[in-house]
Amino acid sequence: MVTSTVAATREDADQQNGSGGRRAAGARSLPLRTRWRRDRLLLLIGLPGVLAILVFHYVPLLGNVIAFQQYQPFLGIRDSPFVGFDNFAVLVNGDADFVNALTNTLIITTIQVVFVFPLPIALALLLNSMISERLKRLVQSILYMPHFLSWVIIVALFQQMFGSVGMLNTWLRSADLGSVDIVGVPELFKLVVTAQVIWKDTGWSMILFLAALSRVDVNLYEAAAIDGAGRARRAWHVTLPAIRPVIVLLLILKLGDSLSVGFEQIILQQQAFGTSATEVLDTYVYNNGIVGGNWGVAAAVGLVKGVVSVALVLVANKVAHLFGERGVYSR
Repeated sequence: MVTSTVAATREDADQQNGSGGRRAAGARSLPLRTRWRRDRLLLLIGLPGVLAILVFHYVPLLGNVIAFQQYQPFLGIRDSPFVGFDNFAVLVNGDADFVNALTNTLIITTIQVVFVFPLPIALALLLNSMISERLKRLVQSILYMPHFLSWVIIVALFQQMFGSVGMLNTWLRSADLGSVDIVGVPELFKLVVTAQVIWKDTGWSMILFLAALSRVDVNLYEAAAIDGAGRARRAWHVTLPAIRPVIVLLLILKLGDSLSVGFEQIILQQQAFGTSATEVLDTYVYNNGIVGGNWGVAAAVGLVKGVVSVALVLVANKVAHLFGERGVYSR
């Protein structure tokens, strides 16, 4: 009964959205000159951003040619010898350092996708259920404030709190309770990284889901309540289906960025936890390229990482289409 009533109410909303879609299709059928004359101000406003993306994101992609060279900075790209796919041998031959970096990357990615990604959704649902708007805004502001702190500050705070001479151990020793080793223990590195990501970014990611929740038609909740649905059933039949497109979109983007697990955050803690426990693909590229001088190998690993990330986005988007979602782009 709840599902049928909510579906009927949603169908009315879809009909209204359909008329808006037809109007948008009609606008796209206008001649190009007409659309340019109508939207030229918006296009000119967006032009600096487009140029910045081209200059700082797309033009540097041409530098991937050094993945096929024995590149030396003093020779430059033009004079460095071409070696073909020799730099990619580290991926095929199973280099121990590369395998360790890949393993750590995949483990951290799995933890963040499985355990960290759902937290902003749950937090948004809890915050959205609060009655007081003033209290809701206060809690929201407190939760997303850590996002504006740099990773340097975040790592320093964790070291000052949980380090061997941090506040926690200082208090434990003063109370004759011994000490707890957290920061600096290689086995706990993934737990510490995950805790830092949760504290820093969960509140910020929650805002996107709160924005999606604000667009849910109130009539859907009223229809479900009339049919006797409680909070749990309203959340399952109304809230989650309404924000499902946003969840799918962000999950696809998360998968595309899954092989990048926080270069700055991790490189700041490599000395404390040790390279073996903290090495990921991004730090592997940095340590072998800029520090070690193996520019070609580092570029090869970075290039393969980028190609795999694009493939993950395309595959995840295709799966989203199979389940009826728009994904990052429509078919």
